[in-house]
Amino acid sequence: MIMKRVFTSESVTTGHPDKICDQVSDAVLDACLAQDPYSRVACEVAINTGIVFVMGEITTKATIDIEEIVRSTIKEIGYQEDRDGFALDTCQILVSLKEQSSDIAQGVDEDWHLDKAIGAGDQGMMFGYACSETEELMPLPIVLSHQLTQKLEFLRKDERLTYLRPDGKAQVTVEYDQEDNPIRVDTIVISTQHDETVEVKQLRKDIMQHVVKQCIPFHLIDEETKIFINPTGRFVIGGPNGDSGLTGRKIIVDTYGGMARHGGGAFSGKDATKVDRSGAYAARYIAKNVVAAGLAKKCEIQLAYAIGVSLPVSINVNTFGTGLLLDEQISDVISELFCLTPDAIIQLLNLRSPMFQKTACYGHFGRKDTLFSWERTDMVEAIRSYQASLVQAV
Repeated sequence: MIMKRVFTSESVTTGHPDKICDQVSDAVLDACLAQDPYSRVACEVAINTGIVFVMGEITTKATIDIEEIVRSTIKEIGYQEDRDGFALDTCQILVSLKEQSSDIAQGVDEDWHLDKAIGAGDQGMMFGYACSETEELMPLPIVLSHQLTQKLEFLRKDERLTYLRPDGKAQVTVEYDQEDNPIRVDTIVISTQHDETVEVKQLRKDIMQHVVKQCIPFHLIDEETKIFINPTGRFVIGGPNGDSGLTGRKIIVDTYGGMARHGGGAFSGKDATKVDRSGAYAARYIAKNVVAAGLAKKCEIQLAYAIGVSLPVSINVNTFGTGLLLDEQISDVISELFCLTPDAIIQLLNLRSPMFQKTACYGHFGRKDTLFSWERTDMVEAIRSYQASLVQAV
């Protein structure tokens, strides 16, 4: 009997209520970093019909206009009138921000265990992952899901399908063979907000022609592939008028679509002293370089930190039986080649720059923009050289 499995991932558009909140949180972070690169930011946002609530802890020398940031970010997404899903000009904006706790700050300012280096902003564990099934070294289901939602947004903002509205989501199920290679797309689900004028039959035809056929490789679709486009038949009420939103509620969309584990900490609205963000970026950077160097077909890295302590308390490597070296040996390679204190990660990946709003949609990983410094594969040769020295030593 031939063993096969299927795996499903999803993505959402910029206009999804949770993603609105992620973007506003990161827009606030960027505004702080633009004036004060050493800002400490933990900003969360909640949104519902007619109201936006901005809350958290910010310590910064920057002077920023929260209300202007909120309104400009939501306008950029595409919400202006109530018919879009949110009445931008008349919405209420509530702000509750205070400075970072002095108890937390004293541990972040200086790690007294390690020559007064910057300590981790909290305890926790975070994961990074890479695999060889796509050129992005990402799982195929999440890559295809992001491509579908990005195409929806492109068609809306380019006004090729004028009836589209900002809210939407996509889900892709991929079938894998017994050797864990992706072989076909089993199911596609797309739900997109639209205005009253379009008939569902026309919408489904357009999305099939301009989205599905443009994004899903032809060889992955067959006569048994199931495609559901706006399966309820109507999606007029959307955005914050349809559902409330909250920062950090799409952490699986943000990462690997569920293919790898997640430490539970969200990214958006957090400066890089928060290892939920910087540690996860570093773990992806390492995992991607390990796979790109050919040491494994799959690699998952777990890092764990203690609040106020610079060095990780643990590093765990799992190559799922695909590694050329033992997982423990790859862990030794990582410890030798990568400095994983928060300060070193921040400097290596340039994480004091105001560039985070761009990460808030369509995934933090697998992106080709050079701003995504953790996607570089500039450690491949160093890893290969260290691997060669280990082999020679045996």
